Amino acid sequence: MAFKTERGFHESNKETVELKRELKRAVQEIVEEDDYTLESTDHAMQTLSALKNLKLKILKPQQSLSVALPPREFLCPLSGELMKDPVVIASGQSFDRPLIQKWLNDGHQTCPRSEQVLSHMILIPNQLLREIISRWCKEHAVEIASAVKEIDGEIVTNVDRGYLQTLLEKLSSLSLTDQKVAAKEIRQLTKRSPSSRALFAEITDGIPNLLKPLTVDGAGTHPELQEDLITTVLNLSINENNKKLIAECPMVIPLLIESLRSGNIETRRNAAAAIFTLSALDSNKSMIGELGALKPLIELLEYGNPLAMKDAASAIFSLCIILENKTRAVSEGAVRVIMQKISEHVLIDELLATLALLCSHQKAIEEMGELGAVPCLLGILRENTSERNKENCIVILYTVCYSDRTKLREIRNEEDANGTISQLAQSGTSRAKRKAMGILERINRYGNIANTA
Repeated sequence: MAFKTERGFHESNKETVELKRELKRAVQEIVEEDDYTLESTDHAMQTLSALKNLKLKILKPQQSLSVALPPREFLCPLSGELMKDPVVIASGQSFDRPLIQKWLNDGHQTCPRSEQVLSHMILIPNQLLREIISRWCKEHAVEIASAVKEIDGEIVTNVDRGYLQTLLEKLSSLSLTDQKVAAKEIRQLTKRSPSSRALFAEITDGIPNLLKPLTVDGAGTHPELQEDLITTVLNLSINENNKKLIAECPMVIPLLIESLRSGNIETRRNAAAAIFTLSALDSNKSMIGELGALKPLIELLEYGNPLAMKDAASAIFSLCIILENKTRAVSEGAVRVIMQKISEHVLIDELLATLALLCSHQKAIEEMGELGAVPCLLGILRENTSERNKENCIVILYTVCYSDRTKLREIRNEEDANGTISQLAQSGTSRAKRKAMGILERINRYGNIANTA
């Protein structure tokens, strides 16, 4: 019995070597020939499928180690796998239903094998072929594996997965042209297809391989390539399951920070947007802040174009939700830049919200007082109709007047002239009412003290 097992092992090993040799020849023919044939790709996929089946047999020693190679007509031309639900299209070719259906749903109007324009899109079940395949599988103890998977409501095929892996391999090419073509295609794929974004989590070293070209010559050496790859990181970060995976890849955050400094304006904007989406996780907020993202974000807020400033402002707000990043932002000059933009009526909604976050930091409050925050915020309270903006203004003013009693005089003068705080105490949000009432009590107490003195 032991002799039979050992003999079977050596026979399967010999067959594996032969299949690998044949697969190598088939793939080499495809790679080296510009005008390779569809039959060549069919043969390569058929050999790969046989190699896979042989491996499965080796992992199940209780089954026979001999592997029958399925007839070529049993294999779907799109996947190289046995067809589970074969259908015939207008060209007369048979395909596995989910694969050809996806091909047609993607807008193709030709046969993927013959490239013939299809006269109709009707899929006709090939019952005879299905029965023959089923019978063959039973005779050879072969189970038909599904060639498709559903991700985020989209059908994903082995072809999709293989195509993405091929593009990632091209990014390691010595040809800059190949790298640029692959980067642009991956950017488009991950922009329009949620399933492509999700697939990255299943590909070993997908993120490092994506960003490898930026680590070889430096992120800013090839601006177009840098823009496409950083934008792809942004696209990938939209997927919730990718946020932790991306941020924990050691090269990602440093490359995003470098791109904030050295990229073209589109790259800088998308790097800021990627940091914003990645910072949705609190664990990422701390890591991003610690690695130094706040300084270049504040610089982008100060000098970027309107769209870039908006993405930078969103990222700064998200990062400053945790205490340690508030300290970092204040030390990097965030208060000065935010006050400057608010005075210029730029991104008032976003920046008031960030200023309200920072006002829990004592140094930030001191800077606000020095930079004329009180008259600026009182002016917004008078003129702005947004309830959210008024709430943020009164929150900041409340903290300022409790920290620096000298600012109460300005607030009292405003109240005497326009009744701004009283109006908010009556008609603002519940939080705004509480803060406004607190300021009015403080003003009255201060007035009484002053009169007594």
